[in-house]
Amino acid sequence: MSILHVKEVQNLVFKGRKNLKIMSNLNLHSSIHNSQSCIENVSGVILAGGKSIRYGKNKAMGKINGTTLIEKVIRVMQPLFEELVLITNTPDEYSSFGLPMHEDLIKGLGPLGGIYTALTSIGNDTAFFVACDMPYLNQELIRYMTGIRDDFDAVIPKISWKIEPLHAIYTKSCLPAIRKSIASRSYKIMGILPEVSVRYVGEDEIRASDPELRCFFNVNRPQDLRRMRNL
Repeated sequence: MSILHVKEVQNLVFKGRKNLKIMSNLNLHSSIHNSQSCIENVSGVILAGGKSIRYGKNKAMGKINGTTLIEKVIRVMQPLFEELVLITNTPDEYSSFGLPMHEDLIKGLGPLGGIYTALTSIGNDTAFFVACDMPYLNQELIRYMTGIRDDFDAVIPKISWKIEPLHAIYTKSCLPAIRKSIASRSYKIMGILPEVSVRYVGEDEIRASDPELRCFFNVNRPQDLRRMRNL
């Protein structure tokens, strides 16, 4: 499963607007987003290890109104997490941001390898993971997700039949399943989910913070970036 593309998200916007009045009555987040301090015992992880094959160059450096995608991600994440790390195999490209960086422990595994590297490296047992090309992250939703994690191994948004595995929480309890998956040469995040306990975040819960699901907008191709500039 992949992150929702811009067109797919836009098709859901109307539904979100129609239901916004109903959603305003939900109290799902009442006890979670009042505190504006750093989220305790959770690290933030930005995954920037992709090859950007479909984009043609490093998409993290694509710009919206003069600001790179990864800068936008950092600006949202930095106030939330005392420990914020970047997983990348090209650290020289990101040195100006001043974040701790880790190269993949095992290269060539895709996002699963980045998750494995981060969980092995971070100081906390839990981390919120996000891709480097999601410029409209929502702090309220991130706080909500970390607030409902309880004893689950993972917390993952789910909209209809699609999940968002690169806007998700994973804990070190996932490491045995990840190692097993790597050993069997299966590198899809979906492959580990039956082996761990997952709390799926439903669409109503998500829309309470982000009615138009903008937080899942991501860039795969240059035209995706052009659409974002027109939002």
